[in-house]
Amino acid sequence: MDNIIETAIKAGNFNTLVTAIKEAQLVETLSEPGPFTVFAPTDEAFANLPTGTVEGLLKDIPKLKSILTYHVLEGKMLSEDLANLTSAKTIQGQDIDIDTKDGVKINKAKVTNPNILASNGVIHIIDTVILPK
Repeated sequence: MDNIIETAIKAGNFNTLVTAIKEAQLVETLSEPGPFTVFAPTDEAFANLPTGTVEGLLKDIPKLKSILTYHVLEGKMLSEDLANLTSAKTIQGQDIDIDTKDGVKINKAKVTNPNILASNGVIHIIDTVILPK
């Protein structure tokens, strides 16, 4: 089974996320045994950000790293585990809101494809890039 990074690369719809992870030097971290839970925005989610946002973030590595780590939890949290929570602390340090009333939402991002298993955790595909406060 592939790790989180390898799984994201092979999926083909996380090119912006993978580029950002490489620029922020998080490949090694997300290749470690973990386990991790990653809320992964698709290329389409990144494309929905205001024009120039991604390019700006790729030049501001501390801010990019903060945003990317805000999408990651320690531990392997499947959707049924998330259903028991209303919030969780990210590896960035801030909490995310979890709403499972109508599907699963992380802050305002909808989980469109949950429980993609990797050797070192799980990926949940989200439709929006979530930003720390």
